[in-house]
Formats: sequence, C-alpha cells, structure tokens
Amino acid sequence: MWREVYGHTVARFEIEPLNDAPFHAEVTLRGLPGLGVACGSRSDASYRMTRKIAAGAPDNFLFSIVTGGVGTVSQFGREVTIGAGSTVLVSGTDPSVCTIRNGGRFLTLAMSRERIRPHLADLDAALARPLMEPTDALQLLSGYLAVLQDASTLSTEQLAQSVATHLTDLVIVAAGGTPDAVARARERGVRAARLHAIKADIARNLAQRDLSAELVAARQGISPRYVRSLLEADGSSFSEFVLAQRLALAHQLLRDRRHFDRAVGEIAFEAGFGDLSYFNRCFRRRYAATPSDVREDAKRRRGE
Repeated sequence: MWREVYGHTVARFEIEPLNDAPFHAEVTLRGLPGLGVACGSRSDASYRMTRKIAAGAPDNFLFSIVTGGVGTVSQFGREVTIGAGSTVLVSGTDPSVCTIRNGGRFLTLAMSRERIRPHLADLDAALARPLMEPTDALQLLSGYLAVLQDASTLSTEQLAQSVATHLTDLVIVAAGGTPDAVARARERGVRAARLHAIKADIARNLAQRDLSAELVAARQGISPRYVRSLLEADGSSFSEFVLAQRLALAHQLLRDRRHFDRAVGEIAFEAGFGDLSYFNRCFRRRYAATPSDVREDAKRRRGE
C-alpha cells in the first residue's frame, strides 16, 4: 500500500526497502496555495523518480530539510550526502534517486516551479547541491514549519496564502535568490518567521519570571530592539504580549480538570507571576471574573 498509494499517487516515487528491517512510515501532509508541506519519518528505503513518473509529475521543485538519519540524493549526474541539518533542492520533473537510512526524518516543501525559478540567482548551482552550512533563513524556515505542523487548519484563504508566501520567501533566501528577491523576502517572509520564532520562544519560557526582550533576543541571535519592533508592528509591546500569554496559560490551567485541586497561587506561579495580588488584578481585568470564579464555572459545566 505504501508503494502503490503513497509512492505512485502522492509522492510520485518507486519505493524499495534497503534491508529486511521492519517497515515504518509516518508522514503528515498539508496543502497551501501553490505549495505542499510534508514532514515525518520513514524506514530505510530508496525513493526513485523514473523518467516515466517524472513525465507525469507536477512541475515542482522539492526543497527538503533532513532532521534525522543519513542518505544520498542523486540527480543530473550529481550525488550528494544528506544528514541531519542538510538541505537539498531537486527538480520534481527530472529523474532522481533518494536513499534514506537510520530512520530518516524530514521536512519537505513541494513548490511550483513558476513560484521560485524567476527569483533564484543560479538555478543550476542550486539543484542537487545541499546547503552545507546552516543559514539564518534555514533555521527560521525549520522553526516556521514546526509551528505549522503543530497548528490547527489555517482558518482563512488569506492566511493560507500569506503563510505560503512567507515559506517561499525563506526558501528563496536559503537557496540563493537574486539580490532583489532576497531583499523582498527578508522584508516579508523572514520578518514573519522571526515573529513566529519570538512568540514561540516566549510561550516556552513563560514560567521564567525575569523573561525579557534581552533574554529572548540573546536566544534568537538578534537585538532586543528588533524583538520589540516586531511585536509592536504586530500590535502589542513586549510586556503586553508576555502578560497576555501568561494570563491565557493561567486561564487554561484553571479550566483544566486535571488542575482543579491545585491552589490558584500555584497556577499563577507556573504561569510566570511572582505577585498573587497583581495576578488577580490583571486576571479580573482581562476576563471580568476572578480566577476562582473561572474554576468554579469550569467545574459546573463538567458537573463536578
């Protein structure tokens, strides 16, 4: 079934296992305007695009980020080794062979050729040649894709189009776009991915009571001023965004039955508040109810 359904109708590859190890495959697919996203892991196998399959394949480029395992990619007489942290851009309409070993994990973008070809400085130099050194755009792209894989279905066509544009921008920067294309991409896609990375960083560190723009900036390798400017352009200051996220986390925990037996102060502490009276004031202002009221309402709704 993996060969016939996924190989022949979805991914357009002839698939052959490399050994007798137990078969494994886990792939998540997401469709965006002019762009497809695939991520997952697979047992050791060879994925071969023949001339026959390539002739009927969509006119795409495949941009892959290897997140685990090792392997090789061959196309146009070139063979490159891929491993964790490697990336490679290949043509989706020309014969190629990709071998994966050691439980290869990957993130792949399938992008229409017309979407990126006019923006690459040297297409021949980009194809079947990995980006050997991690780049700023590549790191942002990986983080942006990880956020998307955890997110629910994108709610509007406009949002889906915006995300597809941002991903395209990041690939153009990572793959060596023309100066004008890179400038546009950095202004648009890189800024969007930076903002996602900053928000994700804050969400992971809400319990850190000395959380600051300086600490986030140091982890992200950018300036505190840039952190603040990106959040302000999105509609809030750094402190406003952190407070909103901490309140949302506390609200979520208070309504979760698994935390009904915990003290309100303990939950406030976990959400990053060090002053219980300040937490109570902010919470009432945000939700027009006390933390205890919110918990009791959740209990009533659950019949407890």
